[in-house]
Amino acid sequence: MKTDICVIGAGSGGLSVAAAAAQFGRKVVLIETGDMGGDCLNFGCVPSKALIAAAYRAHMFQNSAPFGIAPAKPKISGAGLKAHIDGVIAAIAPDDSEERLTALGCHVIRAAGRFTDPKTVEAGAEEIRARRFVIATGSQAFVPDIPGLSKVPFLTNETLFKLAEIPTHLLILGGGPIGLEMAQAFRRLGAKVTVVQRGAHVLTRDDPELAAIVEARLVAEGVRICKNTKAIRASKGPVLEIAGEDGVEKIAGSHLLVATGRRPNLTGLGLAEAGIEHTAQGITVDAGMRTTNSHVYAIGDVTGGLQFTHVANYQAGLVIRNALFRLPVRQKTNILPRVTYTDPELAQVGLTQAQAEAQGLSVNVTRWPLHRNDRARAMREDDGLIKVISDQKGRILGAGMAGPHAGEWLSFWSLAVTQGMKLSQVAATVIAYPTLAEAGRRAAMSHFAPLAAKPWVRRLISFLSTFG
Repeated sequence: MKTDICVIGAGSGGLSVAAAAAQFGRKVVLIETGDMGGDCLNFGCVPSKALIAAAYRAHMFQNSAPFGIAPAKPKISGAGLKAHIDGVIAAIAPDDSEERLTALGCHVIRAAGRFTDPKTVEAGAEEIRARRFVIATGSQAFVPDIPGLSKVPFLTNETLFKLAEIPTHLLILGGGPIGLEMAQAFRRLGAKVTVVQRGAHVLTRDDPELAAIVEARLVAEGVRICKNTKAIRASKGPVLEIAGEDGVEKIAGSHLLVATGRRPNLTGLGLAEAGIEHTAQGITVDAGMRTTNSHVYAIGDVTGGLQFTHVANYQAGLVIRNALFRLPVRQKTNILPRVTYTDPELAQVGLTQAQAEAQGLSVNVTRWPLHRNDRARAMREDDGLIKVISDQKGRILGAGMAGPHAGEWLSFWSLAVTQGMKLSQVAATVIAYPTLAEAGRRAAMSHFAPLAAKPWVRRLISFLSTFG
C-alpha cells in the first residue's frame, strides 16, 4: 500500500494530522491498535474534567450558605457518576471516530504499526510505504518501582474512571496535576484522600507562589498532603508504608491511585529498524518535529515534551505546514500554555519568575490579588493571584494565575506572549466589567503606578498645566 502520509496513533495529534491532510486531498493511512481518540478522550482530559464538574456541583451543595442558600448534603451515586462520565465521552467520540476519519478519506487500519525499514511500516496484514510518516503514539502511566506495588491492585488514569463506586479512602501517589485534580474531586465527592508527594512542593513545574494557593485550598477542604515523603512499601489493603518528616507510617486506604507521571509509548514501533533515535524519555526530534529519519515526524507525548492535548495539536499543525506546504517551521516552547484544573485553577504561559531569573534575565514581576477583583468578590471566590513577568522594556515574558476559571482568562495572556506584546498594550485594552479577566489589566496598570510619584512626571504635568 502506497500513500502520501501514514500516521501511527489516533490520539489528538494523530487525528489532527490525518484529518487535515485528508481534507487537503492527500492519501492518508491512519493506524491505531487501541481506542480512537487516544488517552485524552478515553482516559484523560475528557473523563477527568467530567468528574471535576460533578465534584464542583457536589461541593456547591454543601457550601452555599454564604449566598443565603441553605446547604445540603448531596446524595452521590457512583453508578450515576460513571454514567455521566461515559455519556460525556460518548458525546465527543463521533468527532474522533473511525467513521468520521473514513468519511474524510482516510484509510484506517486497526492494528499495531511497526517499522520494518526506514520507509516501510507493517500493520496487521498490510505493508505501508509512505512519503511521510508521523508517530503519534502518546504515553501511558509511569508506575514507580516500589516494593510490593506489583502485587497490589492499583488505579491509573486508564482504570480510575471505570469505578462505579466512590472510594472511602483514596491514596494517591504523586502531587502533580493529575494527582491534585483527582484528590480534590474525590474529596468533594465524599472520599477521604491522602496524597504522598516526594518533593517539598506540589505542582513542582509551576510557580511556587501560585501552587501554594492551590495547595492551601485542598488542605482546607480536608485533603491530607504528605510532602517530602517517600512510599517505601505497598501491601494489600491497599496499605502504603511511607517515610517522611515525621518518620515511618502505614496508611490504609480503600483504593490506590498511581499518578507519578507518564512515559512515552515506544515499545514495538521498530524505531531501530527505521533509524529513529530515541531515549527512555521519548523520540528525538528537531525544532520542526522531524526525527533522525528525514521521512518521519513525531508529535505529542511520545516526544517526551509537554504532555498536553493542545501541544500535540500545535505540533500537528507544524507537521502539516512542513510536510504538505514545505514551509519552514520551528516549535516555540515558550508560547505553550498549561492549566491544572483544580479549584482554583492554576494556569501558566511563558516563563515563570524562577525560569526567567535562572536565565539571568532582568525582569519585573507584577502582581494583582483576586480579592481586589469585583467579580471574584461577587462569586466569593477571591482566593487567587495573577503574576506577570516582563522585561525592562515592558515586553511580556510570561504570566501565571491561580483563580476560578484561570484557564479561560489565560487565553489573553497566551496571545500576549505569542505576539510579544507589552504591558502598555494590555493596560490600554478595554476589558468588560465585572470579569475575572479584568484582574490581568489591573496587574498591567499597576506596573505603571509608580510613575505617579516620579518627580519628573509631576514637573511635566505642572509645566503642561501652564498652557491652560
